[in-house]
Amino acid sequence: MKRALITGVTGQDGMYLGELLDREGYEVFGLVRGQNNPKVGVVQKILPNAKLLFGDLTDLGALLRIMDVANPDEVYNLGAISFVAHSWENAGMTTDVTAKGALNMLEAVRIHAGSKPESIRFYQASSSEMFGKVHEVPQKESTLLWPRSPYGVSKVYAHYMTINYRESYGMHASSGILFNHESPRRGIEFVTRKVSDGVARIARGKQDKLTMGNLAASRDWGFAGDYVRAMWLMLQQPVADDFVIATGKTHTIRDLLDVAFARIGISDWSDYVSYDKQYERPAEVDLLIGDASKAKEKLGWEPTVQFKELIEMMVDADLALQEQEG
Repeated sequence: MKRALITGVTGQDGMYLGELLDREGYEVFGLVRGQNNPKVGVVQKILPNAKLLFGDLTDLGALLRIMDVANPDEVYNLGAISFVAHSWENAGMTTDVTAKGALNMLEAVRIHAGSKPESIRFYQASSSEMFGKVHEVPQKESTLLWPRSPYGVSKVYAHYMTINYRESYGMHASSGILFNHESPRRGIEFVTRKVSDGVARIARGKQDKLTMGNLAASRDWGFAGDYVRAMWLMLQQPVADDFVIATGKTHTIRDLLDVAFARIGISDWSDYVSYDKQYERPAEVDLLIGDASKAKEKLGWEPTVQFKELIEMMVDADLALQEQEG
């Protein structure tokens, strides 16, 4: 039985990945930050077979102890402060967790593996936010990185550090440059979930309006369940590498609102949406669209859930949640 350690197991990706690895017969260990983490109960419900370990990506000593307990064949570093807007307000903390935390995890894997650095396979969750001020459309693995947020900068550091450990120590360390991926498990602070939750509340008469920022921003949105399969496939390859994971299709925030409101029977949502400058980013990323042809060729990976199906899935889940809450 293979053993896997997932950092960030309390996030949407961590939970979907844990389910996948459980189906594949792995013994799953999940790193949780803080013993009073409010998401522990949710994770235990979704991943009843997983063993949760408590620690912090900023604490190398704790990570070394966790590596001794989990003794993993594969490590998936998904842990990060991942809300982009938050990163401007907490640039230092974002750097400590998202950038230096990845370095600590790489170092813990290297030390634990000892004389066989390739014996533990490592996955780093890189991000399309690294492209930022895009220099090429669509973006692929060789596209120049020009991040436009403290989060994006932190992800660039972690991405290049992963490459450095692969080339310096011979580690089987891969990075997935994942474009936006969503699900009903997405945090309420992210725009897709903000919209699906708001639309559900409007449908139930609990909310009058959605307040939004830049409606023209374009993103390449996919389903998180598809994207964690790509993570796993990367670590099954004989040689480590970096892969863009994306749908190759872009949609605006307006498209998102069109699909979400249509799901509750509203075709003209203009009376339900207002603008507030506070939701604009200090430096906007206007057009992100990925070229995943390398992943298709080498991993055999393709997305299975399309944009409309994804947003309808999220609205339906939030409608059901509102029903449960009365």
